[in-house]
Amino acid sequence: MNQNLIELLKETALKFPRKKAVIFKGKSISYRDLVADIARQSQRLKKINVEKGDRVGILLPNSSDFLISYFAVLNRQAIVVPLNNFLKPEELEIILKDCRLKFLITRQEFLKTAELLKKDIESLKDYLFIDRDLTKAAPGLKAHLSDYGFSLLETQAKSSDTAVILYTSGTTGIPKGAMLSHGNLLFDLFACAKEIEVSRNDNFICMLPLFHSFPSTVCMLLPIATGATTTIVEGVRPFSKVLKAIMLYRVTVFVSVPAVYNILINIKIPKFIFWPFLRKILFPLRVCISGAAALQEETLKKFEERFGIPLLEGYGLTEASPVVSFNPYRRSRIAGSIGLPLDGIEVKVVDEKGLEVKRGVTGELIIKGGNVMQGYFEKPEETREALRDGWLYSGDLARIDDEGFIYIVDRKKDMINIRGLKVYPREVEEVLCRHPAVKEAAVVGIKDEHHGEIPKAFVVLKGPIRINEHELLRYLRIHIASYKVPRNIEFKDNLPKTSTGKILKRSLIENIS
Repeated sequence: MNQNLIELLKETALKFPRKKAVIFKGKSISYRDLVADIARQSQRLKKINVEKGDRVGILLPNSSDFLISYFAVLNRQAIVVPLNNFLKPEELEIILKDCRLKFLITRQEFLKTAELLKKDIESLKDYLFIDRDLTKAAPGLKAHLSDYGFSLLETQAKSSDTAVILYTSGTTGIPKGAMLSHGNLLFDLFACAKEIEVSRNDNFICMLPLFHSFPSTVCMLLPIATGATTTIVEGVRPFSKVLKAIMLYRVTVFVSVPAVYNILINIKIPKFIFWPFLRKILFPLRVCISGAAALQEETLKKFEERFGIPLLEGYGLTEASPVVSFNPYRRSRIAGSIGLPLDGIEVKVVDEKGLEVKRGVTGELIIKGGNVMQGYFEKPEETREALRDGWLYSGDLARIDDEGFIYIVDRKKDMINIRGLKVYPREVEEVLCRHPAVKEAAVVGIKDEHHGEIPKAFVVLKGPIRINEHELLRYLRIHIASYKVPRNIEFKDNLPKTSTGKILKRSLIENIS
């Protein structure tokens, strides 16, 4: 059994050296050449003195360079910190300061951001641009590196060593770095591979952002674990680009979020495409996977009826590497359920005292297994709150039926989920309240057919100071990522509150017309 992700990659590459590992923008990279590219990038990191235990950020959009940089960092026995490239510099600064980031891998389109961060963050020693001439940074490495690249991948990382720090937030919106070890990720990879029966013949499409734990594990690491192929596209728009990639590169595993499946069940497609022999030729998909947000029962039923392809809803959280459960691939799937826990993972539903409740009773879902994180980076109190007696407390309310199928009922966390991207109301509220015209603000999530949820803000203005919705939205776009900006703002004379002064958000939601 491999004890780290580099050993996993080397084993796969030695078995299938000429097999396509990655397809990006029409270019294929074999496993042998992927090893060479990673070794080359690792040498560049060595030249700027990246050492064991250093936190190295990756600020890149979806690309083969993301995958190469990820493994190059691991080969230096450093720790990968994937960064959300949608965030503004001031938002990234909070994360970089928290983990005391030492190095940043990015490309020149983020030059301005990189320079701002290096100026404001003392720990940040240097940044490396992946789109500069490699020979200038590592003159000793030439094109024939593929002949000896394997010898340059020689990390001695242990299974228990931290491989990646993935940032997530609590109900306060304060970022927390979930530390995942090589062992955590390896455990989850092999459990996922077993459940959905991944083979070297599979080709995964990766269109979700790789800084997110779900596509990072399922679309990037899982194919490498099994000798399969990853076809990377930069995003879901235009969707015609995704469909073209599926047909052109013979994609077999489609991984996305509920919003995309909601579009697919309504999109106009010529009837002849659904003829059995044509569908197999045009769309070789064998399985579709949905994650990062709840999938509506109606969507699952309509999708499977229309396309005749199994749609598996998965459940997970960053702190669990992230996959915890899947609706079964071979057995009957239950709409509305997140399925059964993966092999080797235990789940329970408990009450507020931590005692297990009876089947069918709602409580908090807790998880135990080799995929559960080591803890939050330098946050002992938050770690103790999340990890108790070996169990990870998810913050999600759930029930389990007599067959062991899990159903998510609600979230304890005050969080808005936009196509798998998390928005924490308090963070947006604090930015709103920094505006001189705003007295009070409340942000809530409302259901949306295409996005799952969208944020809506309620604002009380100060006395005679006036500002319109357009001006306030423009102010928000300067300070926070665009996906966090409320779809609209409703001005009110006052906000409903409890006797203790807490804003009654449920009342606001109930009165939305």
